[in-house]
Amino acid sequence: MRHFLSVTLALAAILSPAALLAKDGDAAERLSDAADVLNDMMHASDKGIPQDLMNRAQCVIVVPNLKKAAFIVGAKYGRGFASCRKPSGTGWTAPASMRIEGGSVGFQIGGSEQDVILLVMNQSGMKRLLGNKFTLGGEATVAAGPVGREASAQTDAVMHAEMLSYSRARGLFAGISLQGATLRPDDDANRELYGHAVANREILANNLTAPAPAAAFETALDKNSLRETH
Repeated sequence: MRHFLSVTLALAAILSPAALLAKDGDAAERLSDAADVLNDMMHASDKGIPQDLMNRAQCVIVVPNLKKAAFIVGAKYGRGFASCRKPSGTGWTAPASMRIEGGSVGFQIGGSEQDVILLVMNQSGMKRLLGNKFTLGGEATVAAGPVGREASAQTDAVMHAEMLSYSRARGLFAGISLQGATLRPDDDANRELYGHAVANREILANNLTAPAPAAAFETALDKNSLRETH
């Protein structure tokens, strides 16, 4: 029993947000990964994100390498970026850094990594990003988004959800439950990118100049959805 407890505590330390944070690399590297994830998941043959939904999205959140780890207490942890359409409807704001954290309780063991994209579909969802934090399935409604270039965007879940979730694991699209996960600003990454403390609200609501490492991410957003359509 004592040995089991020691192993449990050791694994809990390894899988803690602080330990995972140390393995994430720097913000510039994550921005490059986010650009690759967006390009790949938009053009994944017949399993890609529908172009019509991407065109309608008000904001996009990309989390490369979301970590799902479980030993007795399951956990999700990742760091990514959000960007919203500029008021003109053409082009995207500079990236705002985000963290996603969540957990579940139950006897489980295992771990994996997935790339995640959240499409923020309306103004209500966009306002969530301007606050300090929010919970998916709590304050913000989230649904698994349909896949396929010609997938229907008229389902009830799509029409009413504030956010649609997509994920990819080992090169394949896979479902992921984000219910109960919390999204919050990643202040450390913003300071690293912009050289000073800056709030996500300021980044997403104002026309801040994007830092140099964001060039590939901005290009990916423009290439995949330059203009909002209705």
